[in-house]
Amino acid sequence: MLVSEIMSRSPKTVSPDSKLLEVVSLMCLFRFSGLPVEAEGKLVGFIAEKDVLHRMFPTLEDFKDVMAAPDYDNMMYQYKDVVNLKVSDVMTPNVITVTPDMHILKAATVMVRHKFRRIPVADGGRLVGMISLGDIHKAVFQANLAHNMV
Repeated sequence: MLVSEIMSRSPKTVSPDSKLLEVVSLMCLFRFSGLPVEAEGKLVGFIAEKDVLHRMFPTLEDFKDVMAAPDYDNMMYQYKDVVNLKVSDVMTPNVITVTPDMHILKAATVMVRHKFRRIPVADGGRLVGMISLGDIHKAVFQANLAHNMV
């Protein structure tokens, strides 16, 4: 079974110039944990919740003074500064993708190896869909049901 048979064909995308506040609003309201970033019809990055939250993680400087622990509550309120950035400031460029003609288990292998739950599907640098581990699991389950799994 190929990726093209089970992928989502019209994924929501954002641009590198999008305000992060708009993107995190989409993420929280529609439960997107990540979105592809497109510019001029090309896939140029991926923005994930971890990219946003990573901006609030303690730095090595925060741990230099062994006697003082980082003030996590104060760091949490740095979020207002983070969401004033643009997508391009926090996105992951050089996105790892799978192709529509790839077998779904090979795509799952790529995802597991990189610890991704979802991955863009690209053809010649153009985004053509998205696929998740859940999509793959569902397809494998249904294929086995069709072949009398029990």
